[in-house]
Amino acid sequence: MSDVEEFDAFYADTSWRVLGQLWTMTGSRAEAEDAVAEAYARAWQRWRQVRECDSPEAWVRRTASRIAISTWRKAINRMRAHHRATPDQELAGLGPDHVALVHALRQIPAEQRRAIVLHHLVGLSVAEVAAEVGAPQGTIKARLQRGRRALAGWLDDLPDPAHIPHQPTTRTESTNG
Repeated sequence: MSDVEEFDAFYADTSWRVLGQLWTMTGSRAEAEDAVAEAYARAWQRWRQVRECDSPEAWVRRTASRIAISTWRKAINRMRAHHRATPDQELAGLGPDHVALVHALRQIPAEQRRAIVLHHLVGLSVAEVAAEVGAPQGTIKARLQRGRRALAGWLDDLPDPAHIPHQPTTRTESTNG
């Protein structure tokens, strides 16, 4: 049996089990899929050594776990760095209209939200948005149209933007001036 055939058989026999185990560990199927895919890619690169292990499946599972943990640590470190860079400025000075818009944007699908933010808030053209997200211009136009319609519904339905729950800031009202 060739290396390719052997690895393919190993992958077919173990990949769903390892994915299930990582999914349970991370609580996120997407994170588990990413970590498992990377672990199998690394196993293939080192297949001659990995296949000699007592349990190649354990090697892949351990590697996937380490990848998932590393990804988690990087995310935590990014959040901590962001919070260090912007202390006490999270919602300072943001008016009720801004809070209502952010709340409404969170209610629409991510692809529509991204198109609306890039086009209307960042100021990119439809062509620039299409290039950035890797979608045809017609798709971006449809996302913009659907997103604006959905946003209008959410913004019309809000009785009072001041009643939308948000994180309190540590600043007092007198500092907002």
